[in-house]
Parts: sequence; structure tokens; C-alpha cells
Amino acid sequence: MRNKLSKLAMAVSLAAVSSVVMAQQAASLFGKLTDQNNQRVFAGAKVEIEALNRTSLSRTDGTFRFPNLPEGEYELKITYLGAQTITQTVVVSSGENVLPTIELLAQKAALDVVIVRGQRSGKASAINQQRNARNIVSVVSADSIGDFPDQNAAESLQRLPGISIERDQGEGRFVGIRGIDPNLNSVTINGLNIPSPEAGVRSVALDIIPSELIQTLEVSKTISADMDADAVGGAINVKSISAFDRTQDTTIISAGLSQNQLRDKLAPKASITLTRLIDDTFGVAAAVSYFKRDFGSDNIESNGDDEAEQRHYSITRERLGTAINLDYRPNFNDEFFMRTLYSKFSDDEFRQANIFKLDGDDSEIERESKDRKETQTIFTLATGGEHQRGLWSLDYQLGYAKSDETDPDGLYYVFVSENPSVEANLETEIPQISVNTMANDLANYDLDEISFEKNLAEDTETSIQGNIAKSFENKHGLTLVKSGFKYRQREKSALANISIYGGDFDSVNGSKFATGELDYNLGDFGPGLNRALLREDFTQQLPLLELEALDSEVESNGASYVSTEDIFAAYVMGQFDWEKLRLVGGIRYEKTDFTTSGMRVELINDEENDIEEVINTPWATERDYDYLLFSFNARYAFSDEVVMRGAYSQTISRPIFEQSAAFQIIESNTEDDDGEFVTEREAEVGNPELQPYESDNFDLSVEYYPGTIGVLSAGLFYKEIDNFIIVADVAGTPQWQGFEEVFQPVNGDKATLTGMELSWVKAFDSGLLLAANGTFSSTDATTFLDGEKFETDLPNQSDRIGNLTVGYENNSWSLRLTMSYKSDNLEEIDGDMLRIEDDYQHIDFSGKYFINDDMNIYFNAINLSNESFYNYFDTRNRNAQFEEYGRTFELGFRWQL
Repeated sequence: MRNKLSKLAMAVSLAAVSSVVMAQQAASLFGKLTDQNNQRVFAGAKVEIEALNRTSLSRTDGTFRFPNLPEGEYELKITYLGAQTITQTVVVSSGENVLPTIELLAQKAALDVVIVRGQRSGKASAINQQRNARNIVSVVSADSIGDFPDQNAAESLQRLPGISIERDQGEGRFVGIRGIDPNLNSVTINGLNIPSPEAGVRSVALDIIPSELIQTLEVSKTISADMDADAVGGAINVKSISAFDRTQDTTIISAGLSQNQLRDKLAPKASITLTRLIDDTFGVAAAVSYFKRDFGSDNIESNGDDEAEQRHYSITRERLGTAINLDYRPNFNDEFFMRTLYSKFSDDEFRQANIFKLDGDDSEIERESKDRKETQTIFTLATGGEHQRGLWSLDYQLGYAKSDETDPDGLYYVFVSENPSVEANLETEIPQISVNTMANDLANYDLDEISFEKNLAEDTETSIQGNIAKSFENKHGLTLVKSGFKYRQREKSALANISIYGGDFDSVNGSKFATGELDYNLGDFGPGLNRALLREDFTQQLPLLELEALDSEVESNGASYVSTEDIFAAYVMGQFDWEKLRLVGGIRYEKTDFTTSGMRVELINDEENDIEEVINTPWATERDYDYLLFSFNARYAFSDEVVMRGAYSQTISRPIFEQSAAFQIIESNTEDDDGEFVTEREAEVGNPELQPYESDNFDLSVEYYPGTIGVLSAGLFYKEIDNFIIVADVAGTPQWQGFEEVFQPVNGDKATLTGMELSWVKAFDSGLLLAANGTFSSTDATTFLDGEKFETDLPNQSDRIGNLTVGYENNSWSLRLTMSYKSDNLEEIDGDMLRIEDDYQHIDFSGKYFINDDMNIYFNAINLSNESFYNYFDTRNRNAQFEEYGRTFELGFRWQL
């Protein structure tokens, strides 16, 4: 940086390729936008030949093109937000391509306030791509990602307008758009759909993708016909690094250490990114990132009635990410690529719990331990090409993606102690629990149950897609016609192998495994259990343990299923351009063939007939459905500074796999009740007949770009959603007569979402940078509760989302303080209660000191406000879950060779 904003310039390199495929009287003009020193490229710049009413936008590698130009002399006009407008005369001769080299700095056409590094560079790149997009998008560039203390892609996205994240153990995982459930978004990496490693869901936990592997993150809030239709919330595309996105060979090394206050342990982090241009036609980009974090959390939760639970977590998380991307560009008309990404995320957790069951003199306490290591992996491979032939363009891609989650040796111990002294106040944020001294003596807890789990979830998708487009020389406004297809074949499976052991444990009690008092901030937890001794005891005792065969069978078969989707899509769309107006409209057809197979599992305990058995009935079903979906995007530029957009689209979101899977778990108990045998039946079931969400989406926005690095925007959006899905108790309905309770996902009637999105970004000459955004929305949804219509909100939809950033940078320093906020939202209907996630406010700080142009040291402070996670039932003082994570501090360096 410079104390005065540096003056940089774009150098425009215009190159030619063979004209064998061009018309005799036509040529093609190619260019690349870089700074004066060839250190960076400029994406999203607008390049115009006004005499022909032709426009090209520079890509992420800074290149632009004009095919089929008639011979003559033209004036190029290059516009980039935060820079002076550049004009340059070029001469195009018939039958040949042009290769002039122009150094604008020598002509004193310098660009102002475009900074090579730091906050301004990232904001300028992102805003330019947003301004010139054909739909409503928000972009995070690689430069901006490095300016925040974010550990992964999810946390990098949370800074954008209308974006919120769901956290696990304080770390961002799932991304919501405009408050909508993350399961209702489309997530792609380099245009390839990403399956979810977690059993049952569609949402991709973006914490599995390290920030160092990302070139850009793009969130599309309105959809066009050439995009996947399963995007009620929106579409997220992650673009990984490419050698052609850099102007020269680079090696970037970063490393750091962090510490979490709650558990007081150091966590290392390191990454290396390489880009190499072997020659002018072949490039290689590779990255490796590693992160290991030892931390934990303290938790207390309840069922809102007669049970409270203290939880103490000790967690080790490791994240390894690698990417190798190859690009071959023999000329400006042809491009071939291969993109790979591998990410491995492990969560090694030891959870200890005190469960207090309140029943007067019959009250009891359970001491539980959970010892498991879950490992999630994502592997993606995409290969394809892009070709230009005059006014025609063709692109295609073959893709393979596989995600899985393994839990090979989960071990759970349960100890029980009867204790009539248990008292608890659950009508408060942090329940107050009182017990006698016996509760803290593990010798009073007898071993009651051991369970051992081997779980595997896999999600695999193969795809093929192709697009063909023809540009027109703006005759009657028509500038582009595009058509294409996409075929996706996906299989999601969950395989559970659960062994439950009970019976006589020879009077084993908890004292055998006791450790010292646990450091727990939410009350008196008492002594802990030794993880290694529990694992050793299980290994030694396994041959002697008595398997609870029926319970094991129910749990294993009821949690296992296989579902497949074959999706075929085809579309056609057109683009019309007039002087200030651009219209993009299209129609998309999507057909889905869905199959699912699992098991109906019924556990029967019949005292009257002395029957105890499990009945397993295979269950398989299939169905198909199709949709014809319309989309329309309009962009009107009142001037270079003021842009208005409008959009209408129809989108869908398919049910998550767990909800639509073919499984039923039924428990039937017949017991003597005062001389009369009474049968009670309960069930938890999937619903393969669920209909996809269907949404009509309306958007209107206006954006003001003042000419410097900044934007002021306001937008309105409205969604009308049919068939939204919620889990409800359907006992007593015709299919479930005689059941006490049956929890099943069902389609609601109708829901609407209405909202406003406001955003302001401004970079001042003094070095100060301010950014603020807020999304305000409301929903109305109709579903069923206790067999009757019930008015509620959309699940996981927050009415208010906001971000505030205050930044400052000069020659040596780059500082940033950020706050993100998400209001409360309905999480689920739990029996006859509403479970609400409380509002959440997260404050972070990031600071960098630039030793020189190539190296900086950084300091991050995460969760400065020590924000806790809180869920409640119905009213805010009725605890469902309270969890705290503590602050985290990180120190490191970044060195670019």
C-alpha cells in the first residue's frame, strides 16, 4: 500500500489466433487486463466498442474477446469501478487478428484507487463482477477472503448481503440465503454439483472447503434458465484457483497458530499455493491446506418439561484440503481443463453428559460418554472444454463427485443412579440444577448400557452437460441465443451397524473410570470419565457382553436406506440488448426419476401374549415428476452509476434424503394397566411421497456505483412457496389411527417470504473502509399440528440478517472489525412445542502488518463478544439448549514468493 492511494494502470494485451474458422472479412480481437507491473488481473471489467454496440466482460483471468469484427478502426472503452475510464484506438484489418501492445501509463491514462493488495482490491474486484452480471449476484474474491479471520468457505460467505450461516461448535458450516434453510440451496464447485457427505441431508457443509483453495465465491440470488433449478434459496458456486488467474508464477505460503480460551490449547494451520505457467498454453495450479484445532464447548439443554442435560465436549478437528487444476489453451478460441478437489475433515469428539430425569422420588441421573471420530471427505473431478468459432461458442463438462462420512468405531457408555434429590428450574436460559453430594460420586452409578456403532454415509454423483450459444450482431436487439442440457445420476446411501449391549455388567460402576473434576462453566459437573479406560474396558469385555439383539436390529435397520435420483434437464434462453436495457429470458425442463429402498422395522413387546420380536419388512418405492420452469432477468442502466434490476424465476428444491427415504421405525408396547392390557404405539417414519418445494420468485433492486470503490443498493424480494416441508406429529390421521405419536415429514400448504435487502460499501481516500448490509423479511406458512392447520414461519428462516464492517489500511497496516447478526428462527416443531433458535451476534477482528510487498503477519480474534448459542421452547425463558465456545485468537504470517 501507499500512504497516498497508488496509481496503477491496466496494460491491455491484444493477441490473435488462426483465422481458418473465421469469415473472410472478419477478425477476432482478444485482450487481457493487467496492472502496470503485471502483478494482477482485473475481472469484471466492461470493455465496449460503442460504434458497434458490442460489449465484453473480462473473465476471472482478465481476458476478454470480440469475435467476428469487420475491418476498420475502433475505439475501445474500458470501465472498471474505482478507476478512470480508459479509451484506446485499435485498427482491425480484414482477415487477420490484431496484437497491439498498449501501455496506458505512458499515455498518462492511469487508473486511480485500484489497490494491488488489501481490502480495496478485493472489494473492487467483487463489486465490478456484481455490477456487470446479468442477474442479481454477490461475489467474494480471493483477495477479500484473505482479509477476514475465516477458516472456511462458509465463514467467508457470511459477510455478503442476505447471507447467514449455521454453526456447529462455534464454526460456520451451512450457508443460508435470505434466511432460507441451507438445504434449499444449490452448491457447485467449478460448476459441478456437490453431494453432501452427511447422512440424510442435501446441504453441503462448506467448512470442509478451506479458504486457501478458493479463487471466487459467487452467490446467485436470482436464477437463469442455464442454471440448476433446485435453488429456492439461491445458488452458490465455488471457483477454485487456476494458473491463468495469475499473471505470473506464484508461490504463497501461510502458517499460523490459534488458541481457544475455553480449552486453552494451541491449533496449527498451514497452507501452500502454487501456480505455474509451463508455457503460454499450459498452466498448473495446486494448493494444500492443513488445519488442526483442539477445542471444546460447554452445553446445557432440556426437553422443556422433565429432563435436563449437562454436556462437556472435548474436540479435535482436522481439515486437509488439496486441489490440482490443469488448463490447456492452445489458442484464444480453444480451452481444455481439468479441475480436482479433495477435502478431508475429521471431527474427533469425546462428549460427557449428566442427564437429570425429574420424577420426584423416582428421579434418576444418567452419566453418559460419547467417543467417536467422524471423517468426511469430498472428491470432485471435472474435465471439459470451451470453444469459440466465430459467433458460435460451445462448452461441455464431464463430472464426478463423491462425498462420504464414516464413523467406524463410535463407543457410548451409560451409567445410571437413582437420586430423589434432583431438582431443576428449566424456565431459564441456563437451567439451575441442584443435587445432593451422592450425585458427584461415580461409585453410585451402575453401568446400564454400552453401544458400539459403525456408520457409513455415501453420496455419489456423475454428470454430463453441454451448452451451445450463438451471438448476434445486435439485430433487432437479439444478442445471444443459448441452449443446453445436463444429466445427473445420484445415489445417496446410509448404512448403520449399531450394537447395543445390556444385561448384567457384574456390578460395574463409574468409579472404575473416574477422573478429576471437569472444567465446566455452566454449573457443577462433577468428576469426569477417562476416555482411554472406557475404550480399553470395552475391548477387553466385548467377548463377555450380552447383545440386545432386538434393539440393535431396530436401530440398525431403521437408519439404513438407499435413494437414487436421475435428473435430466434441458433449456433454451435468449438475451436482448438495447442501449441501456438487457433482457435475459428462458425456459428450463427438469425431469426426476426417484427411487428409495429401506425397511419397515417394528419392535413388538407384548406382555399379554409373551411376545418380544422385531418384524422387518423390506420397503421400496419409486416415482417420477417433471417441471417446466420459466426465468426472466432484466437490467436497466440509467447511467454507468445507476443500475436497476428485475427478475422472475420458478425454482424447486427436492426433499432432503432422510425425509423422503423409505424407512419406518415402529414401537408397539402391550402392558398390563390395572388388570387391562393396553397397547401403545409410536413411530418415526420417512415419506417417499413428499413433493418438492415449488417457488415463484420475484426480485427488484437498484444499485448506485459512485465511481470510486463503493456501492449503495436496495432490493425487494418475494417468494411464494408451495409444498414446504416440516416434521409433524401425524398420529390419528387415517394412515396412523391408534398411534400415540408419529413423527413424519409432511408437505405444508403454502408459505410466502417477503423481504428487503440493503447494502452499502464505501472506500474512503483516507484509508477507511465501511460496509454494512441488512436483510429484513417476514414469512407466513401453513402446516399441520395435532391434525389441524397451524400458522407458523418457514423452518430455519430468520427475519433479520445483518453485517457491519469497519476497516482501515495504509502503507503498513490493514485492520478490520466485523459483526454479523442473525435473528431468531423456528428450528422445528417438537411435539406440541415450537423449538426456536435465538438470535446470534458474532464479532471478529482481523489485523495485518505488511513487512514488505511479499510478506505480512496477521492477528485474528474470533468471537470477541464470547457469543453463546441458545435454543428455547415457545418462550425465551424455556431452555432447549445453551452452549458456549469462548474466544479464539490466531497469529500467523503469509509470504508470497
